[in-house]
Amino acid sequence: MTTAATATATATATATGPQSTTVRRLLALGRAEATLLLRNRTALFTALLLPLVLIVTLQGTLSKQAESNPGLDVDSLLVYGSVGMILAFVVYYNLTAAYVGRRGELVLKRLRTGEARDIEILLGTAVPSLTLGLLMSALIGIGGSLGLHLAVPVNPLLMLVGLVLALGTMIALAALSSAFTRTVESAGITTLPVMLVMQLGSGLFIPLEVMPAQVADVCRLLPTTPAFQLIRVGWFGTDGSAPATDFLGSWGAAGSHLVTGTIWLGLAVWGAVRYFRWEPRR
Repeated sequence: MTTAATATATATATATGPQSTTVRRLLALGRAEATLLLRNRTALFTALLLPLVLIVTLQGTLSKQAESNPGLDVDSLLVYGSVGMILAFVVYYNLTAAYVGRRGELVLKRLRTGEARDIEILLGTAVPSLTLGLLMSALIGIGGSLGLHLAVPVNPLLMLVGLVLALGTMIALAALSSAFTRTVESAGITTLPVMLVMQLGSGLFIPLEVMPAQVADVCRLLPTTPAFQLIRVGWFGTDGSAPATDFLGSWGAAGSHLVTGTIWLGLAVWGAVRYFRWEPRR
């Protein structure tokens, strides 16, 4: 009797196909979103070419700053800033536009009627942007480090923590920004304040160490600065405010950034949950 029941259950499971899991749903949503991204030439330009153009501009800016700030490590700042700007454009900006576009097409509303949970829908939509951002960052980071003969990362684990904080905060900020963005075309306007904060206030375009002390202290408290600074400390052993240190010393240098970054991540997630809209406002 038990054997027959087991056989029947197995046959039923086989007939209905593979069981739906969180990973399967995320991959399915990610593949669908990737297809839409590849068909959108504007989004591809923003994700692939615009960051590369800004990297060239960044190199010129850092070279000029080095003239008035002897000892500024232009090579390490160039690679670090390039990675940060790629993540800002490919993940934050591109994902904001994706959320707005899928909401306007009622895709998000329809997905909520299926098996996928809300968090899975948001993360599944983010999969292509995250994948592309990480791949481009890896190419720039590895290629730039080898080409410029940069030192091996002091604390890779701390870099990973900073990267997770940065990506988590950007996804939450993208969801939050989409709530105040009516159309995909207007995303360039609504995301501009956060983009400026990331580029100018997080030490990507203008290193914090060349800013006046009071301004730099304020910038260290901005939403994305702690996560980016964690990546820098883990990579080079310093955030520019003190001499470089070793693996153990990097944890001490990263303490304040860890606390501030975690607080901002929590606030960004709360804002996204509170204000995110699943369908267009009537």
